[in-house]
Amino acid sequence: MRPLRETDLYAPVRDFLTAQGFTVRAEVRGCDVSAVKGDRVVVVELKLGFTLDLLLQAVRRQRVADLVYAAVPRPAKAAHEARLRENLPLLRRLELGLLVVDLRAPRALVEVALQPVPFQRRRDDKGRRALLRELALRSGDDNAGGSTRRPLVTAYRENALLVAAALARFGPLAPRQLRALGTGPKTLSILRSDVYGWFERVDRALYRLRPSGAAALQTYADVVQRVATTLPPV
Repeated sequence: MRPLRETDLYAPVRDFLTAQGFTVRAEVRGCDVSAVKGDRVVVVELKLGFTLDLLLQAVRRQRVADLVYAAVPRPAKAAHEARLRENLPLLRRLELGLLVVDLRAPRALVEVALQPVPFQRRRDDKGRRALLRELALRSGDDNAGGSTRRPLVTAYRENALLVAAALARFGPLAPRQLRALGTGPKTLSILRSDVYGWFERVDRALYRLRPSGAAALQTYADVVQRVATTLPPV
């Protein structure tokens, strides 16, 4: 069997929150799992065990979220489970919750071992707005919580892929032509900045897709299939 990874915890935690009516997205503004329902924001940090890094990350998330949980896998041995429970007083003092994910069951189960106590402290309003804005702009859930193995699909990357898909479908176009196709108000900025190296200017106001952009359309084919539905047919 392959070693357990943090990403193995993501799907059970996502499904657990989704069943409670939350909209869930992975890897938003550095948070492993972010969920929103109405104006309520929940963040979950995924780890294979308790570490100082886990606690520091979770405490930082309290500035942008209403409730913050740590999520860890259920230990295989009873002695290890007892040690896991010994962390509850510390988590309670830090006003953090704990989710225990049992991956040994035929269907992964999530137990709420500790609910976070509602807290009142100084909020990072700018960071909270940025997290909510990114959640609103993403059209799908294309990342796995805890993942570091592939570039994240952010709202910006989604928009860049839409621009790339339009150039692949219609050939070289000017920014105004792309915007008329529905690529959005950031089209010119995306083309000029060319953060990913996908675009090439061939005239004063004309851009085409580089081979690297065509390759990206294949790499993110699942995302492109969804975002490009707004483009008209050839």
